Amino acid sequence: MRVSSPALSALAPANDPTFDNVWDELVWRGLVHVSTDPEALRALLGGDPITYYCGFDPTAPSLHLGNLVQLLLLRRLQLAGHRPLGLVGGSTGLIGDPRPTAERNLNTRETVAEWVAKLRAQVERFLSFDGENAARIVNNLDWTAQLSAIDFLREVGKHYRVGTMLKKDAVAARLNSDAGISYTEFSYQILQGMDFLELYRQYDCVLQTGGSDQWGNLTSGTDLIHRVEGVSAHAIGTPLITNSDGTKFGKSEGNAIWLDAEMCSPYRMYQFWLNTDDADVIDRIKIFTFLTRAEIEEYARLVEAEPFRRAAQKRLAREVTTLVHGTDATSAVVAASDALFGGGDLTALDAATLRSALLELPHVEASVDTTVAQALLDTGLVSSLSEARRAVAQGGVSLDGARVEDEGAFVTGALPGGVSVLRRGKKTLAGVFVAR
Repeated sequence: MRVSSPALSALAPANDPTFDNVWDELVWRGLVHVSTDPEALRALLGGDPITYYCGFDPTAPSLHLGNLVQLLLLRRLQLAGHRPLGLVGGSTGLIGDPRPTAERNLNTRETVAEWVAKLRAQVERFLSFDGENAARIVNNLDWTAQLSAIDFLREVGKHYRVGTMLKKDAVAARLNSDAGISYTEFSYQILQGMDFLELYRQYDCVLQTGGSDQWGNLTSGTDLIHRVEGVSAHAIGTPLITNSDGTKFGKSEGNAIWLDAEMCSPYRMYQFWLNTDDADVIDRIKIFTFLTRAEIEEYARLVEAEPFRRAAQKRLAREVTTLVHGTDATSAVVAASDALFGGGDLTALDAATLRSALLELPHVEASVDTTVAQALLDTGLVSSLSEARRAVAQGGVSLDGARVEDEGAFVTGALPGGVSVLRRGKKTLAGVFVAR
C-alpha cells in the first residue's frame, strides 16, 4: 500500500477550520475563477463525500507550478473528506490539448509512457492513499486503448455538435490563427469529455477541476454526462496566475519552474518564491500554502508595515519548497541561502546543495592555478584585471568567506564538492568550480 507523501506528512497540511465549508475557503483563497452552479457546488462540497478528479497530460517529463495549483486543490478537497482521482493522460498525452498558436509535436508512445510514470509519481506525492477517502490514480489509456474509431464515433462522437465545439476558446483561437487546427487537436475536447463520463460510470465522479483556460474541455465532460446519463456534473476552473507587473508566472529567467528536482533544483525553487514581489506575495500564500486565514492576514500586515524584512516571502518559499521537495531538502537550501547571503558557514553545507546554488549565480570552471583576480574577471564580477586588483587592494573581495589580501592568491575549491565562492562587496557573488 502506498503511503502519504513524506513532504505532506512533515508539513501536516490542513484546511482552515474557521471556514464552515471548503467551498468558502476555496473562494477566499481565490481558487475559483469560473465554475458550474456555485450554490450547488457549495452544497455538494459541504455534504457527504463525493469523488472528484483532475487530469494531468504527460506533455513533458515533469509537472510545473501551474500544475501545482491543481495538485494542492486536489489535496484541499481530500482534506475536506472527498475522494480524489488523479488522472494521468496516457492517451490524451499522445495528442495534447490545443495550444493557442501552433500544433503540438507528437511524442512517441515510448516517451509518453515514460512520462506517464514520472507524472504519476509526482501526483501521488500530494495525496493520501489511506483511509475511507483514499486517493486513486487512473490512466485514460486503460479505457481508450481498445476503443475502435467506429465505436468512438458511434458511442461518443454522436453526442457532440460541431458548432458548439467551434465556439470553444482554444479552438476558436486556433481557427483564427495562421496555423489553423488539425482534426487531432480538435478532437481533444471529446476525449476529455469521454474521460469524465467514464469516471462517472466507474467511480461516480461528479466534479472535475482544472485551469480556467481549460474551461471548454471541462464543460465538454459536464455536458456529455448530462446528455448521456441525465445527471448534473460539475467543474471548477482555477484562475490563470499572472504577476502584478504583467509578466508570466512560473518562469525564472525564461525557464519553467518544474517540480522535478533534476529539472529545477530545490534551491532554485526556493529562490523563485523568495523573489516574489510584495504586490503578489499574499495572493501566492493563499493559493500555494495551507496557512490559515489569520496567519495570512498577519503576513499581509507585515508586508505593509515591514516590507524590508520580506517575512511573507521567506515563509512562502519555505512552505512551498517543503511541499514539493520535503523538509530535509528545504532545510539544506535555507542553510545555503543564509550562508551565501547572510554570512553563514559555507563549509557546513552539503556539496550537492551548494553546487546547485552556485549554478544559479554567475559561475565558471577553473583550474587550481587560477588566480582570484582572473576568477573575478571570468565570472564577470569585474570588467578588467586592473579593476580586480583595485577591488582586492580595497579589501572588497572574499574567497570562501575569508577576505582576500593578495591579488595573486589562487582559488582553492576548498568548499564541499570542490567549489569556491567569490564575493565582491556584500551581495555580489559568483561560483568557481575547480577542476582537480
